[in-house]
Amino acid sequence: MSNPGEQRWPGERLGLPQAGPRSIARGGRRLGALAIDWAIAYGLSLAFFPTGPWQTDGFITLGLFAAEQLLFLLVLNGSVGHLILRMRVVPLQPGKLGLWRPFVRTALLCLFVPALIMDADQRGLHDRAAATLLVCV
Repeated sequence: MSNPGEQRWPGERLGLPQAGPRSIARGGRRLGALAIDWAIAYGLSLAFFPTGPWQTDGFITLGLFAAEQLLFLLVLNGSVGHLILRMRVVPLQPGKLGLWRPFVRTALLCLFVPALIMDADQRGLHDRAAATLLVCV
């Protein structure tokens, strides 16, 4: 039996299931989605803004990554990587994702370090600041 203050799985204290739809997306899926999104940004950067053979400008690639995140979060509630791996970004409180959440989340994600600092619900600082959850669908 666990202590009253402890949770048995990420998202339990938020009323989310341990697995399946609406459960917190775990690290492997998150990392996979990030790799897919970064590969898309790198490919676009390499195709349209090369700086040499197989070389790109890191800031352009980061800008393309941010643009992809924003566009897909605003339109589909998830990046290409999220959608491929069956995840969605949802607001913590029921309702719409809105405009400000994708901007805050993307800005902090692009700084990278906030995404590494997670709470017991496996929400990075970027999700906490935007009051969002990355859940399985």
